[in-house]
Amino acid sequence: MQVILLEDVINLGYKDDVVTVKNGYGRNYLIPAKKAVIASESAKKVLAENLRQRAHKLEKIKAEAQALSAKLDGVSLTIGAKTSSSGTIFGAVTNIQLADELAKKGFDVDRKLIYIKEPAKEIGSYKALVKLHKDISVEISFEVVSE
Repeated sequence: MQVILLEDVINLGYKDDVVTVKNGYGRNYLIPAKKAVIASESAKKVLAENLRQRAHKLEKIKAEAQALSAKLDGVSLTIGAKTSSSGTIFGAVTNIQLADELAKKGFDVDRKLIYIKEPAKEIGSYKALVKLHKDISVEISFEVVSE
């Protein structure tokens, strides 16, 4: 079944994408949760008209994301965490902590846009991906140190 996404869905697509999903996933989750609508011919025509009208707004958003990615390029963070004597963290470093550290440095990035590549459960250096736009993403490095 084809659906039009009404919002970004992780590992599926971005807002206004037409994607093919299994019937159960579409009918039981996406449509009732107001994350998608069925991609009928009339819905596709409405989508095309809306995209045409919003084209200049989308270009502005993309330009802002490009500017922010240029500023974020090369930024490294230091996250303090409580650790055991062997260097293992009690818990893990999450995207919420990364978003807080970025906010302290003056970057307003939503925590939902930050993806940590590998779980940060020990002291060391790690990488995270910040997806600012569907075409623009930047990789930031962070180091976990003991408090």
